[in-house]
Amino acid sequence: MVKVAIFDYGAGNIFSLKNSLEKNDAQVEIITSFDNVNSYSGLLLPGVGNFDPAIKSIRDYSKTDFVDFVGNDTPVLGICLGMEMFFEKSEEGKEKGLGVIDGEVILLPTEMKIPHMGWNDIQIERSSKILEGIPNGSWVYFVHSYRVKPKNDDVIVADSDYGVKVPAVVEYKNFFGTQFHPEKSGNIGSVMIGNFLRECKK
Repeated sequence: MVKVAIFDYGAGNIFSLKNSLEKNDAQVEIITSFDNVNSYSGLLLPGVGNFDPAIKSIRDYSKTDFVDFVGNDTPVLGICLGMEMFFEKSEEGKEKGLGVIDGEVILLPTEMKIPHMGWNDIQIERSSKILEGIPNGSWVYFVHSYRVKPKNDDVIVADSDYGVKVPAVVEYKNFFGTQFHPEKSGNIGSVMIGNFLRECKK
């Protein structure tokens, strides 16, 4: 059984994510700092909360730096806000992001209904470890007001179209991100969770 951690920003309910992981035979622990030795095969940054408070909870309440904690080997899955924090900055706040991927996070176009909530299909642009076995055009569940804007589009492995292309899945080294919520995306989301856990077992 693979052992993974969910980082809790203290911002909301992460039960559905924990439940989805456990249904895929993972042992799950909730952590609030990186002060203990990393004994986990994977780390998840959930999609609840706001940018600045979440970044501060990661940066200010741990003696160990996030990047040092995960290193080059620990797979990290960022969901919605969790993915947005991978980048250098966000229009949602003033704090610096984690900066593991070059780029920024910007507000969705104002002509759209914000936040965007609901099911949309994804268009797979290139092969991805986390999307293995996922058919192109699969539907997933989004709840968000912002979108990521990487400096290098090569990190984008799937898009979704809301009249503007929104990066839906990013992959860079040991970092995987989804703008949508796989834990709320039915069987398709469960396959993605399983794919991530498979990476954690390697």
